[in-house]
Amino acid sequence: MIQIYHNPRCGKSRKCLTFIEVEGKEYEIIQYLENPPTTDELQLLLKKLNMKPLELVRQKEKIWIENFKNKEMTDQDIIKAMVEKPILIERPIVINGDKAIIGRELDKLNSFL
Repeated sequence: MIQIYHNPRCGKSRKCLTFIEVEGKEYEIIQYLENPPTTDELQLLLKKLNMKPLELVRQKEKIWIENFKNKEMTDQDIIKAMVEKPILIERPIVINGDKAIIGRELDKLNSFL
């Protein structure tokens, strides 16, 4: 079953969810702001995305700019920041088995599903 890390306040996330619904795919919504991923879950997600932790960070987010930008951080430090402040996690993330993508571009999402 497809999973989507979803933020209902985000327009791109809502469009992604609508696209999945229209395609008739079964899915599970993960409200990651209410139930943040653990460190292990985030590490597994990064592996499925084939991304480095910094690539998954919303670097224009005010929390990132005020607290983390231009600081020396290890990958583990960045993961810890995303676990503690899940608003920093890029969205929406769509997981299909052992692969995942950032579902912001519907054409890429279409070929992924």
